[in-house]
Amino acid sequence: MPKIAVIGAGSWGTALAQVLADNNNDVMVYDIDGGVVNDINENHQNSKFFDDLVLPENLKATMSLEEALRGAHFALISVSTKVMRDVLTSMKEFLLPNTVIINSSKGIEPGTHKRVSEVVSEVIECEDKIFVSLSGPSHAEEVIIRELTSVTCAGCDLEVLFEVQQIFSNSYFRVYRTMDLMGVEIGGSIKNVMALGSGILAGLGYGDNAKAFLITRSLIEIKRLGVALGAQAETFDGLSGLGDLIATTMSRHSRNFQAGYKIGTGKDLNEVIDSMTMVVEGIRSCEATYELSKKLEIDMPFVDAIYEIVFNRNDPKEILAKMMQRPLQAEISRRV
Repeated sequence: MPKIAVIGAGSWGTALAQVLADNNNDVMVYDIDGGVVNDINENHQNSKFFDDLVLPENLKATMSLEEALRGAHFALISVSTKVMRDVLTSMKEFLLPNTVIINSSKGIEPGTHKRVSEVVSEVIECEDKIFVSLSGPSHAEEVIIRELTSVTCAGCDLEVLFEVQQIFSNSYFRVYRTMDLMGVEIGGSIKNVMALGSGILAGLGYGDNAKAFLITRSLIEIKRLGVALGAQAETFDGLSGLGDLIATTMSRHSRNFQAGYKIGTGKDLNEVIDSMTMVVEGIRSCEATYELSKKLEIDMPFVDAIYEIVFNRNDPKEILAKMMQRPLQAEISRRV
């Protein structure tokens, strides 16, 4: 029975820790919030995020990073990309040489345009084979009550991917595998940007037609950027691409959708950020994706529109009107 350290007891970290505990793994959750740690250990709850839901008794928590990582074969990271570098720096001295790092966070770093795998490699200086990305359509609010969920794990070592599939998969949580790490990370990051856009549309009063427009055309945009960076086009038609895009842009559970909705109703960006109880990754990824698309000269109209609304405070209706007046073109071409 492998020991698994879960770094971060937020909603997603807690839900994934429960999946691992349900599979009889030795799971230790690390968090800096003493109230959350005590709640898990003493009450078998994380009431900060999940009210009265009871967690498995074999799920334990600690405020000691050393204790969590001591002897751990897997380290599941579930923190916002904003603090990723700091967390990795703190983890570095306690990791075993062969500890497999599983990342469940999604985002592209503004400025550097680095994916999480690149940040991990830079900070920890680990071998590529021990890094795995876990991504796909999965809301913590549904996983925690054991609703059927399927995701993908991506990495460059097939044996490691098999291990990750084994520790997570059970009767309600199914994990597929792929070796297209680039595609999975790009899809998982940019779908948060598009969820902001979907929320903005909803906040403006638009319905299903507009959402379908955004989902299908934004998938083309994501695919364009991903392929330009070296990802496989077909990856974006799978769970970590289209699947995650549908779930995040259509669901009330999505904090990125919720943030976009508030912006669409006229609320200021800073007001929106302050009102959210969890980090809105789509805002950081929007900035990074916009910068990267310009650098690579990739046409991404929805990203441009969302950036103009969120960062330049332009009127959403005016931006959408301009977008609808773009030169007409074929829907499908050989080039994405």
